[in-house]
Amino acid sequence: MTFRIFLTGFMGSGKSHTGRLLGEALGIPFVDLDDWIEKQEGQSIAEIFAASGEAAFRKIEQNALRSMHNFDFVIVSCGGGTPCFFDNMDWMKEHGITVYLQIPAAELCRRLIPEMAHRPLLKGLNELTMLPFIEEKLALREPYYLQSQIITDSPGALIEILAELNRQIRRLVSKNDPEK
Repeated sequence: MTFRIFLTGFMGSGKSHTGRLLGEALGIPFVDLDDWIEKQEGQSIAEIFAASGEAAFRKIEQNALRSMHNFDFVIVSCGGGTPCFFDNMDWMKEHGITVYLQIPAAELCRRLIPEMAHRPLLKGLNELTMLPFIEEKLALREPYYLQSQIITDSPGALIEILAELNRQIRRLVSKNDPEK
């Protein structure tokens, strides 16, 4: 039996924070995909973008995502673009449970303004151009995010996610129970 949870959503949506809490609550390992890539590649995401470009990064990201198949139990915080490239979202749904942390663009903007210098896709933006950029990117990415099996817009997402995971696990167990 395997149990993998893939957290999706725009940068700044709280995937890493929620993933760590879920890992602690469920007692299973947590992997931040960007941290995993940085460790495997020996350079930061920003350095990979600068040296090789986004296309090369997305291929590295796809390979890192596929390596999560080596874990039987894991919670993975995906990069904001992960579900949108190649067939990553289909792969995640086939190999685990996908969760979309849905946060409004204005709130994402508020969270991301202090982090602009550390996010390659935000490089060159300012407080005036940030919100339109987020709205545009979110419009392109949300059709992928919305394919997630669990979608939450709750600030207390952890409790909501745990409750839905419990329901899904019970359904799987009852479906696989030969006595039912």
